Amino acid sequence: MLTCIVRYHIDPTKKTQFAEYARNWGQAIPRCGADLIGYFAPHEGSSTLAYGIYNIDSLAEYERYRARLMTDPLGQENYQFAQREKFLLREDRTFLKCVSKPQGE
Repeated sequence: MLTCIVRYHIDPTKKTQFAEYARNWGQAIPRCGADLIGYFAPHEGSSTLAYGIYNIDSLAEYERYRARLMTDPLGQENYQFAQREKFLLREDRTFLKCVSKPQGE
């Protein structure tokens, strides 16, 4: 199992647009095969950093998931929304593997 953490640099004047973008992914991501943990918008501290976090079984499954997401109607609409509204300034993905267990396991 891999956890994908997407770090977004967003336009701080367009937090409302980012929130709509996140809600749309909240529907499309699970439907296309990833286990969405959530999207996180700035609240205190940095006004430009936001995160999307989800789990995926493997990098091979990630590629299949991305292909499904690109053909999903809401996924396509959300990509176009981000391009049109220009609230995403930068987007970076990191894939992490959990190497610890919760205490007591």
